[in-house]
Amino acid sequence: MTPALGKSLRWIVTAVIVVFLIIFARTIHWSEAWSAIRSASLPLLALALGVNFLSLVFKGIRWWLFLKPAGSPSLPLALRATIAGAGLNNVLVANGGDAARVVFVTRTTGVSSATVLATLALERMFDPIGFVILLVYASMVFPLPPSIDTWRIPAQVALAVIALLLFWFLYSARNTAPEDVTGRHSSSTGWWERLKNYLAGFAVSARALASGPRFASALVLSMLAWWCQVLTFKYAGEAAHVSMSTGASVATLLAINLGLLIRATPGNVGFFQFVFAITAEQFGIDRNDAIAVSLLIQTLQIIPITLLGTALAPEFIFTRSRVRKEAEQLAGKSEPAMLGSLSEKGEELGGISRKS
Repeated sequence: MTPALGKSLRWIVTAVIVVFLIIFARTIHWSEAWSAIRSASLPLLALALGVNFLSLVFKGIRWWLFLKPAGSPSLPLALRATIAGAGLNNVLVANGGDAARVVFVTRTTGVSSATVLATLALERMFDPIGFVILLVYASMVFPLPPSIDTWRIPAQVALAVIALLLFWFLYSARNTAPEDVTGRHSSSTGWWERLKNYLAGFAVSARALASGPRFASALVLSMLAWWCQVLTFKYAGEAAHVSMSTGASVATLLAINLGLLIRATPGNVGFFQFVFAITAEQFGIDRNDAIAVSLLIQTLQIIPITLLGTALAPEFIFTRSRVRKEAEQLAGKSEPAMLGSLSEKGEELGGISRKS
């Protein structure tokens, strides 16, 4: 498929989704949904906002597990980059915020982009792994709608395959030392050679960062992040005075993530409400109430994180120049002392004079 054809197909799919959402929106009594939003409980909304932010913190810590041995030991840096990337993801199509995360950390720390990309790839793979585990768990514990329950067997098979692949990856990486993460530079000027070296550096970094304890910790953090999302859905429903059981919260979260494998709109606005309402109705929740809850959830997930993330983005952009300036100042201050030391050594060796 050519890039032009792929772009055209994406625009066609997006247009079809938008038309479908407009038709769906005409079936909603927006005045009733707005009334539910206006009467929402502020303390419960604050609680939902808190657990949603905590989910992002767990993801930042999860990334830090891989960044630390790669040469970026700062946990605050990992958290800030994660928040900035999440904020940009809400306004960019195709998860452009993730690419920004790589740029942020590379510019700030000087770690190669191939290594940072490897840490991000390892960190992000635990999102689908955690999702599959949540889906398997929910299918055994909660009554799920048929549209989700049909994924039970595929999810169980996928979980078994994932376990085997993780075991193979850890086994094959057992002889790769952590110091192999750094120091891969090529003097070649050809773009093909540079690309091959970049991909080789990515592979070596991924292998060197893989370990059983690190993977186990990342998996625990992933499940905590997913469960925070479940609580965000539940508390947002309770804030809107809509009875959202844990099963309904899990089911709507699963349905939304199954239906949003491809980001069709920035922030998934519109499609999120459609999937949430259709799934919530199967738990006896009125469509208008479901729309109100879904709007509250997206408000909590998008606006605060977007504002905070975009506010942090410029800080990362200018960090590199600030760090370089500080280094130059430090070098300037230390130069006289270094020259004085060389002069003393020169005198001891025979009166060698230092050039001015």
